[in-house]
Amino acid sequence: MAYQTLLYEKDNGIGIVTINRPQAMNALNDQAYDELLQLFQEIENDSEVRVVIITGSGEKSFVAGTDITNMAKLSAAEARAFSSKLKRTYDLIWNIDKPVIAAVNGYALGGGSELALSADIIIASENARFGQLEINVGIIPGSGGTQRLQRLIGINRAKELIYTGDMIDAKKAYEMGMLNKVVPSAE
Repeated sequence: MAYQTLLYEKDNGIGIVTINRPQAMNALNDQAYDELLQLFQEIENDSEVRVVIITGSGEKSFVAGTDITNMAKLSAAEARAFSSKLKRTYDLIWNIDKPVIAAVNGYALGGGSELALSADIIIASENARFGQLEINVGIIPGSGGTQRLQRLIGINRAKELIYTGDMIDAKKAYEMGMLNKVVPSAE
């Protein structure tokens, strides 16, 4: 299937998923979540794919979060349905029977951080920045990010990042135990 917000290629058993919304710093909108959910369902059933890499197009941003311009227009019922779709998407990635590697370049904020946390392995470039910025719009991460983050870095550090909305660089994220590896941006 042709995707409008994603690029997908298979190479020698590796499925490479690239979030491709550079005009929005790869922020995920409703269509991107629909496509991610559909693509990961296909990947789950594709015996040729043995491992998945998920990344963002460009050097500025892995995923700069969920596109809140769309969210602001939703009714309460629509917002609950949208939140449910986000959780289903991240849970599918978290539970897929194939290793998922997040190759984080640039910003991984809000929903982008939650997407990275859904992977089995997180490798970040030196220029990566992470943050659970939802508190800045009056909400908390609602798609499993609170649980996944505290499993990696401990409950107190997770609370601090979630409650303050502070961004941290790749070095700090690695030191806290959020990342498996930090690599030079060129790599």
